[in-house]
Amino acid sequence: MRRERELSYFRRLAVLTTATIVAAGAAVIIAPPAAEAHGVSMMPGARTFLCYQDGIRSTGEIIAFNPACAAAIAQGGTQPLYDWFGVLRSDGGGRTNGFIPDGQICSGGTTKYAAYNAARTDWPVTHLTSGANIQWRYSNWAAHPGTFQLYVTRDGWNPTTPLAWADLVPFASVTDPPQSGGVGAFNYYFWNAQLPTRTGRHIIFIQWVRSDSQENFYSCSDVVFDGGNGEVTGVGPTGTPPPTTPPPTPTTTPTIPPTPTPTFPGSTPSGSSTPPATGACSGTYRTVNAWQGGFQGEITVRAGTANVNGWTVRFTTGTGQTVTQLWNGTVSTNGTANAVRNASWNGSLAANATTSFGFLASGTTTPSVTAITCTSP
Repeated sequence: MRRERELSYFRRLAVLTTATIVAAGAAVIIAPPAAEAHGVSMMPGARTFLCYQDGIRSTGEIIAFNPACAAAIAQGGTQPLYDWFGVLRSDGGGRTNGFIPDGQICSGGTTKYAAYNAARTDWPVTHLTSGANIQWRYSNWAAHPGTFQLYVTRDGWNPTTPLAWADLVPFASVTDPPQSGGVGAFNYYFWNAQLPTRTGRHIIFIQWVRSDSQENFYSCSDVVFDGGNGEVTGVGPTGTPPPTTPPPTPTTTPTIPPTPTPTFPGSTPSGSSTPPATGACSGTYRTVNAWQGGFQGEITVRAGTANVNGWTVRFTTGTGQTVTQLWNGTVSTNGTANAVRNASWNGSLAANATTSFGFLASGTTTPSVTAITCTSP
């Protein structure tokens, strides 16, 4: 019965993301369900969200590559990942210490998500830069008014010990931020906030406190402060290794930063645009890594024969493919159409200079990025 419920749920989700699941030789098309849960952090990615991306296969099954995700499935099954956006308490009421016990913070004290409390260092991780101002994204699977409260683990925290309230330090909050699109898909609330000063491995914990009910939502995102700009590792068959040279630290008055060209197993360039004209820019795509259920891509932006002060790259992904996370830029998504504007620190390019941005996308078909254009104001 659990297996039947899981496949049934995935098929309903697939309709929302325009994917087609084929069962018993016939296409299954089911009307989208009412929202069954509400949201979790997508940037930086929460454990349930990144484990879902790690394990989802073209058949609708979830089979983990990541060892921490595999251990969580062995303990609690796959349903928590089909419900990756459902870590909640209907009686939360904004309560923290003394309400949710130490060691159960990532699950919100629930049994269903208890496996995602595990204190280990091999969860999928997002690479960040200490003190950087980033765009945060939180799934809006169902929309509610309320406040997002952000915490980070203290200096000296040990990731191999159960997470306790004494380990968490509040550093930001936002009330009723805007949404990227409608509910019930891979859209999200988004806002900008500065990261705290940290080094090494940490957890970012977000509690979403509804203002119209007692319901609260919880997410734990594993991060490492190593000069990264939102890159995700530990997802997919190779774990998507990080660049051998970290990206430059963003600054408020940047010079043109040298962007490394990391080497990944299986990297495949494709989908390049025409060379840029004077004062214009171009974009060239490559698939960094791919697995059943998703892929990681990178687009290199090149200035023409004159300096560029700001750029926007537009591209289209394949049917059923949705950009779920992006770094080194700000993305607006409408179905398979995507528009990426430069970050604050990589918009100014000298003639013939390059920069790049990367992204993760979900989808059960071969990675496809087409119709790449680049414009500069």
